[in-house]
Amino acid sequence: MIVTSGGLNQQRTGIIDAVVAACILNATLVVPKLDQASFWKDSSNFSEIFDADWFISSLSKDVKIVKELPEMGGKHRAPHRMRVPRKCTERCYLNRVLPALVKKHFFHLMQVIRLTKFDYRLANRLQTDLQKLRCRVNYHALRFTAPIQEMGQKLTQRMRERSKYFIALHLRFEPDMLAFSGCYYGGGEKERRELGALRKRWKGLHPNPEKGRRQGRCPLTPEEVGLMLRALGYSKDVHIYVASGEIYGGARTLAPLKALFPNLHTKETISSKEELAPFSKYSSRMAALDFIVCDESDAFVANNNGNMAKILAGRRRYFGHKRTIRPNAKRLYPLFLNRANMSWDAFSSKVHMFQKGFMGEPKELRPGRGEFHENPSTCICERTDGKAKSQNDQILDSSSDRGKDIGEPAVPNYTGEEVGESDDDEDAPAEKEVIDLEMDDEPLVGPDDPELEQILSD
Repeated sequence: MIVTSGGLNQQRTGIIDAVVAACILNATLVVPKLDQASFWKDSSNFSEIFDADWFISSLSKDVKIVKELPEMGGKHRAPHRMRVPRKCTERCYLNRVLPALVKKHFFHLMQVIRLTKFDYRLANRLQTDLQKLRCRVNYHALRFTAPIQEMGQKLTQRMRERSKYFIALHLRFEPDMLAFSGCYYGGGEKERRELGALRKRWKGLHPNPEKGRRQGRCPLTPEEVGLMLRALGYSKDVHIYVASGEIYGGARTLAPLKALFPNLHTKETISSKEELAPFSKYSSRMAALDFIVCDESDAFVANNNGNMAKILAGRRRYFGHKRTIRPNAKRLYPLFLNRANMSWDAFSSKVHMFQKGFMGEPKELRPGRGEFHENPSTCICERTDGKAKSQNDQILDSSSDRGKDIGEPAVPNYTGEEVGESDDDEDAPAEKEVIDLEMDDEPLVGPDDPELEQILSD
């Protein structure tokens, strides 16, 4: 048994790793229990978000999964609670968890282990067959329920009715999230006062705004995202679906982005309250709708590198390398600061340079680099001619004017070699800057406050 932690996407990683852990231990897995008590406060259970029957049947050849703990003598056996270390390896599970699982009891009853706060409890690098199991769980077994899937497809279709090509932007800019990030976003004394009041509720938060910005650990503002996209060549006519919670500052904060891209949409603006009623009181179900639209978009952009961004990046690689743009926040920050001192052409040129290696190209990340959920290279086959084209690139090849018609700029295909990659680097985009793809796992706050980590991660 496992109990997940955090928001929808953090819980998704826990579910994936729980199946793999059960396989390692040759144990039966009870359908995971979702986190209903953390910051997200969503009372949904597994079967209200995911198709439990499909989850069980599709993995039946890999792991035995049951919906509930079987009774022994008319009673449920009390589980032995334990927590495994972060990024526990296969050997770690066999040495730490298996002995407790097979421990003999006087009446030889089955032993039940309940692994609590099951997030990031499995190593990133595993043997090939276990990595492929991760892919089967993530990309095939975890399927949203029919009501969620149907509503998500409706939202996608409505975006397609507005434009053949659209961008999805995952915008993490909620008040609590900004307070927890410890960063400053240019809102003056009002922002410092309001976010400062929120920060007082958490003793473990000791922000250093300038350091966070310099290190690229602060989410981009809506305006910064818009400037980046325009600099990359996206026209103001492109339609953007914004996946977000409550935006700090509301319409005022979104105004600069809307000035750059007037065609902004959300699930609330392209559907009725009645249609969203079955989902609106549940944060994870609303997040699932956003997940579907973002996955179906022609280009996906995130203003931070949280779990949703990483999972969707990996999913879009796995299913055909659709465009996924990660902001190189560390390099872009000084550029945004000095924007007023340079021409637009110079700014655009710099953005193109700094975004090399962050544009979601097929061979942008070397196999085995970064988090597996973001770069599932073990599960992706190479073409026999040694080339790999994204869906967007194939469309671009068929029409040289496509960028003018529907907004997709002709972004160059940068390979790892072109951006200065070496055997010792995780990534080395422009000017041979070494980027640690796993650095975002280290929060700006101390590890002694799990709620902060949950809010920052999804």
